[in-house]
Amino acid sequence: MKRLASLDILRGFDLFLLLFVGPVVSSLAAASDAEWTSTLAYHFDHAAWDGLRMWDLVMPLFMFMAGVSMPFALRKEVKGAGIWRRILKRVILLFILGMVVQGGLLTFNWERFTLYTNTLQAIGFGYGIAAICLLTLSVRMQVLTTLALLIIYAIPMMLVSDYTQEGNFANLVDATVLGRFRGDPSYTWVWSTLTFAATTMLGALSGQLIRYKELSKQQITLLLVGLGLLLLALGYLWGNFLPINKRLWTSSMTLVTGGYCYLLLALFYYVIDVLEWSRGVEWLKWYGMNAIAAYMIGECINFRSVVHSVSYGLQPFLGDYYNLFLTFGNCLVLLLILRWMYRNKVFWKV
Repeated sequence: MKRLASLDILRGFDLFLLLFVGPVVSSLAAASDAEWTSTLAYHFDHAAWDGLRMWDLVMPLFMFMAGVSMPFALRKEVKGAGIWRRILKRVILLFILGMVVQGGLLTFNWERFTLYTNTLQAIGFGYGIAAICLLTLSVRMQVLTTLALLIIYAIPMMLVSDYTQEGNFANLVDATVLGRFRGDPSYTWVWSTLTFAATTMLGALSGQLIRYKELSKQQITLLLVGLGLLLLALGYLWGNFLPINKRLWTSSMTLVTGGYCYLLLALFYYVIDVLEWSRGVEWLKWYGMNAIAAYMIGECINFRSVVHSVSYGLQPFLGDYYNLFLTFGNCLVLLLILRWMYRNKVFWKV
């Protein structure tokens, strides 16, 4: 089976937002006092606590797409020791790479060392749990397991804690398990691993649907849309009892973002794989087919000094916009690196 082009391009779109558009918008808002730039920047920032903004969808979509790719990546594997070693290796590597991105392995300062505080680590654990479900359970049991993960997460959150930053159950678990090695206390990770896995499972279920040969591509598209709308309805309904909160990765937030992910996947799948129209968006594969490289380079290496070294003479002319110029240049250098890697078939795999 050939690669799912819509998945590569949707993944590329997500990373382009994260690694290019977001930083540029943030720098533009800092340089300009225009109302429209502030409004734009608002949607490119996370909700302070409860609620959902556009930017809160970037990480769930990244995690969701990791799940979508699983039925394709694991389809030819033999269910034996080899595949379990491969899964364990991937989880460990993602955890280590997450520590590198977060600075835990780069600060060389024990006092600033953190353990579990990054998107790649969340994807790693979500992937591990989802892989076990995918390889050992029927589709029906996978659905029930996903629902069980959401319910297990929600019970203590709804019954034995409040929803303040300090008093919620997920925060108490992080404080107990991670102790001084935890990161930003406004985000939770250990207990939220349950819902990270649920997000990944929602992606894996959609991937299995796309691979189902008894349905036409048009029928698959309609099912993706219908399931997306159902998840949105259930998520917003549950949000009346368990707030939609990305920082806690609540069950209601998992369903709502999962619904949006299904709708985005349906849109990209229909346009790119059904209509076979990808003119003008093929370049997003530069990001999408090298997602780990794009994320690691974009998060760990700052090319602003390179841009500054060849453009510092422009600073008096650009004034407050010089920082925007450096940010744009930094993002452009990364884009050109990914373009070179794609054209030379250099792909980082984990």
